Amino acid sequence: MDPEVSVLLQCARWRGLLESQVQVELSERFNRQTDPALEHHIDEIWTERLSKEPWLFNGAKFRLHSFCLASPIHPSSSNSSYVPNFDFSEDQNRHRGEYEAVQNGLDIRNGCINQAENECISQQIDNVLSQSSSSCDYREFRSIAPECSPHSEPLLTLGLGLTCYKDYLGTNWSRRVAELRQRGVVEFSDPLALLAQPLGVGAVLCTNDGQVVFIRRSQRVAEAGGLLDIPGGHPEPKVVCERLGEAVNEEQISLVMMQQRPDAVVSELFSSVCAEIRDEVNIPLSSLGTPVLMGVALNHTSAGRPSAEFFISCSLTSNEVRKLYWKGGAEANESTDVVFLSRTEVLQLNRSSPLWSELCPSAKGAMLLYQTVKPDGESTSR
Repeated sequence: MDPEVSVLLQCARWRGLLESQVQVELSERFNRQTDPALEHHIDEIWTERLSKEPWLFNGAKFRLHSFCLASPIHPSSSNSSYVPNFDFSEDQNRHRGEYEAVQNGLDIRNGCINQAENECISQQIDNVLSQSSSSCDYREFRSIAPECSPHSEPLLTLGLGLTCYKDYLGTNWSRRVAELRQRGVVEFSDPLALLAQPLGVGAVLCTNDGQVVFIRRSQRVAEAGGLLDIPGGHPEPKVVCERLGEAVNEEQISLVMMQQRPDAVVSELFSSVCAEIRDEVNIPLSSLGTPVLMGVALNHTSAGRPSAEFFISCSLTSNEVRKLYWKGGAEANESTDVVFLSRTEVLQLNRSSPLWSELCPSAKGAMLLYQTVKPDGESTSR
């Protein structure tokens, strides 16, 4: 197990999820908790970073608070259109915090969650929930291994709030992060309650000749300089607002602007990963296949920051991709080289592989999910 990374959610049962199988609930209840002292601490860190790196930009991000992976209540009925009603009430939120505390503790101790460990994880989650007096349906919390037919239609609901890059540097990257996590447990039964937890995206990009695309991060980037990474970034709340006709500054963005059109947020989640490939590798969008969500990985070098990891096929060969990369894309300055590994090599990567130590945490998480979900394996119904 690698202490730098773990898997929070994997969708192996369905070989990944399509955009139509994902929805979001947007609420200020899913924002991080805070107080004046913490805000002062965040302001101090931001001022210090700006003095050293004046080019930093404080953009709004989506905050991952929770998730529910559900299925029709009657899996034996192939025509069932039942969708559970997710009511994130105050009481349920309290127990979701307990669930997340258990889940996060497992991530830290075990390094990653794989399919063989699901039953053990589910049992520990059940033990926490059985001690509560909540009347909510516990199936909502069994997000790792829901009891349903492999042929039923899954539905992933992401509970999202708002955060920003400034808050990320002042919490997840703060030297006081251990204290913030402990306060979260004591005050909110959730070690992540005071952390920004911005949701990132990453892409396992596979070429037409079976090569997976990696890029070597520049030494000038803020994190993991010089290491191998996959194309990635963040879904942008500002982009969603602009698509909905709301021309606003980053500081003016609110969830209210997007709550009537949560589908636009899902669209940005899936389209942003393609935009990152275009900007970082210089591959045109027309050459990319449909994004398939494999799951969510956690980067423990930044206090468990989550990233939604996708599989995307490319109609170009590795040689064609290499030529486009060296022509330079919009974000060509963020990397210094493009590297290709065959699908077979990627499936065999582990901590004993010489190349593993060259991967940044986000790439490691994506590899773990790719090896588990196998989205480009034999066809299966979604």
